[in-house]
Amino acid sequence: GQPGDIIPPAPFHVEPRNIVEDDPQERVSAEAAILNSRVNYYSRLTASSDRLLSPPNHVIPGPEELYIYSPLGTAFKVTGSDHSSKNPSIITIFAIWNTMMGTSILSIPWGIKQAGFTLGIIILIFTGLLMLYCCYIVLKSPKAIPYVDASDWEFPDVCRYYFGKFGQWSSWFFSMVSLIGAMVVYWVLMSNFLYNSGQFIYNYAHNVNMSDSEFGTNGSDKVICPFPNTDPGGNYTTSTVYFANSGNETSDVSFENWWSKTNTIPLYLIPLLLPLLCFRSASFFARFTFLGTISVVYLIVLVTIKTVHLGFHLEFHWFDTSQFYVPEFRLLFPQFTGVLTLAFFIHNCIITLMKSNKHQENNVRDLSVAYLLVGLTYLYVGVLIFAAFPSPPLSKDCIEPNFLDNFPTSDVMVFVARTFLLFQMITVYPLLGYLVRVQVMGQIFGNHYPSFFHVLALNILIVGSGVLMAKFYPNIGSIIRFSGATCGLALVFVFPALVQMISLRRQGVLRWPSALFHTFLILLGVANLLAQFFM
Repeated sequence: GQPGDIIPPAPFHVEPRNIVEDDPQERVSAEAAILNSRVNYYSRLTASSDRLLSPPNHVIPGPEELYIYSPLGTAFKVTGSDHSSKNPSIITIFAIWNTMMGTSILSIPWGIKQAGFTLGIIILIFTGLLMLYCCYIVLKSPKAIPYVDASDWEFPDVCRYYFGKFGQWSSWFFSMVSLIGAMVVYWVLMSNFLYNSGQFIYNYAHNVNMSDSEFGTNGSDKVICPFPNTDPGGNYTTSTVYFANSGNETSDVSFENWWSKTNTIPLYLIPLLLPLLCFRSASFFARFTFLGTISVVYLIVLVTIKTVHLGFHLEFHWFDTSQFYVPEFRLLFPQFTGVLTLAFFIHNCIITLMKSNKHQENNVRDLSVAYLLVGLTYLYVGVLIFAAFPSPPLSKDCIEPNFLDNFPTSDVMVFVARTFLLFQMITVYPLLGYLVRVQVMGQIFGNHYPSFFHVLALNILIVGSGVLMAKFYPNIGSIIRFSGATCGLALVFVFPALVQMISLRRQGVLRWPSALFHTFLILLGVANLLAQFFM
């Protein structure tokens, strides 16, 4: 068919080495290969919108003969009836929570500081509700399409149905922005975590005490301000002054030259990660996704323990800035809305995630519960870190875009968190690279792995962007807010709102209040993106 045709899903011949089964010698039978060609024959007779020429029941294999091909390069045999492969609501909710929880959690306290404590909490709740509503539109959008079997469609397919090639390409482009933005943030964070972990080990081995040189609080739970206002020209490299008292100055300065957060560490990651990106399949890395859950749980425990030790430090100044506190309402709040757009972003894969839910009638409820849990997790971390930040002696303005930077390198609990997050990110980074490769190469060349050199060129571009950002602009808060506002413009606000209005209009039930509300959503998305450039 034409490239624009929607080909119905069909069973297909799977290479034996990719089959996951109890029996290592499992082989695809000749009958399975014949079945595959039969169904392919029927699929060529017609597009999926016409059901008259769809394959008859005797051509479709029984459940015991079906294999499901996952995007990560493995085929799983379907066992038993439909229900056995479905998950209960609790698993679905947890899967959404786990998928949405990302690096954004490290920037939530900074976002609350930028918006002001009271306004930050209001914005977090309001943005969460808006994102949930837009996600609900995305989830039900395939079901609203008449006369077409859209059961296997993702949101870009829905965009193609309503907006043609433009919808398909633009939704693809904005998906890429979110993925590549995430990969750049990962590179900056991996450089940060590797730097701090190496610094911890070096200081421990050489008995270097940095506590006198860091601007921060005294006591066992030390909190630091890496760039205090006393030094407005402070840059992102660690000053060699820190080591002046250690008595081993020359070796410390040479270590500092070789172990620099922005000059050398981003380059050290290249030989480790570039080969991993060139793997043909990402199934090996998919096994480590559980690490994400453990690291988020550990972060929550870390935040709780730090808050108990530090106590609350809050003072309310509604609009005026004091020496140690920020106003409750600040004009920098769009920076937080940009971060939250990415923090609550799951719109490009929610349909697939929800397909495995056993009780499809509970999809909206389960999605709402998942969003509630994500919102509560962000609120918990953001509010506690902001409230516990010791002001005085430090100003709340010292809260960093990555809140772990407010703890010294010598902090053992934070060292464990950084090491854990570093290992988790090293396993997730190739997965993100795989998704980018599949989408870019599939869209441009029609083949996920055209050649090793094509893939290497793409990976060098991705890694290069990460290295440049880690060297010249390692502010993850700003990278997250720009990529969040950009991909959110299309995939969260504009496309879902337009799809909803067109769908209601075709059914003849579009009313003025609904049209105004959805137009307001589109304007909100545009304003969210434009505001990032003026902050």
